[in-house]
Amino acid sequence: MFGLSAEKLLLLVLLAVLIIGPERLPHYSKLLGEWVRKGKRMIDNAQVQMKSELGDGFEDLDWKKLDPRQYDPRRIVREALKEEMRPQNAAEKLNRAVPVKPLELGETAPFDPEAT
Repeated sequence: MFGLSAEKLLLLVLLAVLIIGPERLPHYSKLLGEWVRKGKRMIDNAQVQMKSELGDGFEDLDWKKLDPRQYDPRRIVREALKEEMRPQNAAEKLNRAVPVKPLELGETAPFDPEAT
Protein backbone atom coordinates (compact mmCIF):
# COMPACT_ATOMS: atom_id res chain seq x y z
CA MET A 1 0.00 0.00 0.00
CA PHE A 2 1.62 3.23 -1.26
CA GLY A 3 5.04 1.56 -1.06
CA LEU A 4 4.89 1.40 2.74
CA SER A 5 6.15 -1.70 4.46
CA ALA A 6 5.06 -2.83 7.92
CA GLU A 7 8.18 -1.33 9.50
CA LYS A 8 7.52 2.08 7.95
CA LEU A 9 3.87 2.03 9.05
CA LEU A 10 4.92 1.11 12.59
CA LEU A 11 7.43 3.97 12.60
CA LEU A 12 4.74 6.41 11.41
CA VAL A 13 2.36 5.28 14.17
CA LEU A 14 5.10 5.64 16.76
CA LEU A 15 5.94 9.15 15.51
CA ALA A 16 2.24 10.10 15.60
CA VAL A 17 1.97 8.90 19.21
CA LEU A 18 5.06 10.89 20.17
CA ILE A 19 4.01 14.07 18.35
CA ILE A 20 0.32 14.05 19.35
CA GLY A 21 0.94 12.90 22.86
CA PRO A 22 -0.94 10.42 25.02
CA GLU A 23 -3.53 12.94 26.30
CA ARG A 24 -4.76 13.97 22.78
CA LEU A 25 -4.34 10.56 21.11
CA PRO A 26 -7.86 9.21 21.95
CA HIS A 27 -9.50 12.31 20.48
CA TYR A 28 -7.53 12.11 17.22
CA SER A 29 -8.00 8.35 16.91
CA LYS A 30 -11.76 8.92 17.30
CA LEU A 31 -11.62 11.55 14.53
CA LEU A 32 -9.68 9.18 12.29
CA GLY A 33 -12.27 6.45 12.87
CA GLU A 34 -15.08 8.85 11.94
CA TRP A 35 -13.27 9.88 8.74
CA VAL A 36 -12.77 6.25 7.76
CA ARG A 37 -16.47 5.50 8.36
CA LYS A 38 -17.50 8.59 6.33
CA GLY A 39 -15.20 7.55 3.48
CA LYS A 40 -16.58 4.02 3.46
CA ARG A 41 -20.15 5.36 3.53
CA MET A 42 -19.38 7.69 0.60
CA ILE A 43 -17.92 4.83 -1.44
CA ASP A 44 -20.92 2.61 -0.70
CA ASN A 45 -23.35 5.39 -1.66
CA ALA A 46 -21.45 6.03 -4.89
CA GLN A 47 -21.63 2.32 -5.78
CA VAL A 48 -25.37 2.18 -5.08
CA GLN A 49 -25.98 5.35 -7.11
CA MET A 50 -23.90 4.07 -10.01
CA LYS A 51 -25.74 0.74 -10.10
CA SER A 52 -29.13 2.47 -9.96
CA GLU A 53 -28.25 4.91 -12.77
CA LEU A 54 -26.62 2.33 -15.05
CA GLY A 55 -29.47 -0.14 -14.70
CA ASP A 56 -29.60 -3.90 -14.51
CA GLY A 57 -27.49 -4.74 -17.58
CA PHE A 58 -24.26 -3.42 -16.13
CA GLU A 59 -23.94 -5.72 -13.12
CA ASP A 60 -21.78 -8.22 -14.96
CA LEU A 61 -19.75 -5.58 -16.82
CA ASP A 62 -16.05 -6.40 -17.07
CA TRP A 63 -14.38 -3.15 -16.00
CA LYS A 64 -10.95 -4.39 -17.08
CA LYS A 65 -12.06 -4.21 -20.71
CA LEU A 66 -12.72 -0.48 -20.26
CA ASP A 67 -9.27 0.25 -18.87
CA PRO A 68 -7.61 2.77 -21.21
CA ARG A 69 -4.17 1.39 -20.40
CA GLN A 70 -4.96 -1.70 -22.46
CA TYR A 71 -5.12 0.36 -25.66
CA ASP A 72 -1.41 0.38 -26.36
CA PRO A 73 -0.96 1.23 -30.06
CA ARG A 74 2.09 -1.00 -30.32
CA ARG A 75 0.12 -4.00 -29.04
CA ILE A 76 -2.81 -3.27 -31.36
CA VAL A 77 -0.52 -3.09 -34.42
CA ARG A 78 1.35 -6.20 -33.35
CA GLU A 79 -1.90 -8.16 -33.00
CA ALA A 80 -3.19 -6.86 -36.33
CA LEU A 81 -0.01 -7.97 -38.11
CA LYS A 82 -0.22 -11.42 -36.55
CA GLU A 83 -3.66 -11.89 -38.05
CA GLU A 84 -3.96 -15.14 -39.96
CA MET A 85 -4.37 -15.05 -43.72
CA ARG A 86 -7.84 -16.31 -44.52
CA PRO A 87 -8.86 -17.65 -47.91
CA GLN A 88 -10.45 -15.15 -50.26
CA ASN A 89 -14.14 -15.49 -50.93
CA ALA A 90 -15.63 -15.27 -54.44
CA ALA A 91 -16.31 -11.52 -54.28
CA GLU A 92 -12.75 -10.76 -53.25
CA LYS A 93 -11.42 -12.91 -56.09
CA LEU A 94 -13.59 -11.11 -58.65
CA ASN A 95 -12.71 -7.65 -57.34
CA ARG A 96 -8.99 -8.25 -57.54
CA ALA A 97 -7.19 -6.01 -60.02
CA VAL A 98 -5.90 -7.69 -63.15
CA PRO A 99 -2.14 -7.25 -63.43
CA VAL A 100 -1.14 -5.05 -66.34
CA LYS A 101 1.89 -6.11 -68.34
CA PRO A 102 4.19 -3.32 -69.44
CA LEU A 103 4.60 -2.50 -73.13
CA GLU A 104 7.55 -3.93 -74.98
CA LEU A 105 10.05 -1.63 -76.66
CA GLY A 106 8.56 -0.24 -79.87
CA GLU A 107 5.06 -1.60 -79.10
CA THR A 108 2.23 0.88 -79.50
CA ALA A 109 -0.35 1.48 -76.83
CA PRO A 110 -3.78 -0.01 -77.46
CA PHE A 111 -6.16 2.44 -79.06
CA ASP A 112 -9.93 2.28 -79.45
CA PRO A 113 -11.22 4.73 -82.08
CA GLU A 114 -14.85 4.18 -80.98
CA ALA A 115 -14.12 5.25 -77.41
CA THR A 116 -13.25 8.82 -78.35
